[in-house]
Amino acid sequence: MKIFIEALDRGIWDAIINGPYIPKTVIDGTVVDKPWSEWSAEESRRAQFDCITKNVITSALNVDEFFRVLQCSSAKETWDVLEVTHEGTSDVRGVRKHALIQEYELFRMQAGESIAEV
Repeated sequence: MKIFIEALDRGIWDAIINGPYIPKTVIDGTVVDKPWSEWSAEESRRAQFDCITKNVITSALNVDEFFRVLQCSSAKETWDVLEVTHEGTSDVRGVRKHALIQEYELFRMQAGESIAEV
C-alpha cells in the first residue's frame, strides 16, 4: 500500500505520516488556521492530499474494515487504526519478534529424527 500511495504522489504519503496539511497564518502574534477562502493554490493542493489518501485507503478495504475506520477524520488516523489492527503496536511487534527469535534459537533436531521428519 505504501508503494502504491507513494507512486501517486509523495505528498500523499506525507499526509499519512504527518497528518493533514492545514495552512496557518499569524494574527496579532498568534498562529491560527487560515480561512479556506484565503488558501493559495499550493495550499489547496497540499490540503487535498489528505482527502485523496483517505479515498485510496478506504477504497482498498473490505466492508468490516471500512466501518472500523469510518469515524476517522484524517488519513493519518485511518492509517494508524489499520496499522494497530493488523500489526499491533510497536511493543506488540517487538514482543512477537523476540518470541520468534527465541523459538528459532530453541529449534533443535530431536534424537532419532530424520531431516524429513523435522
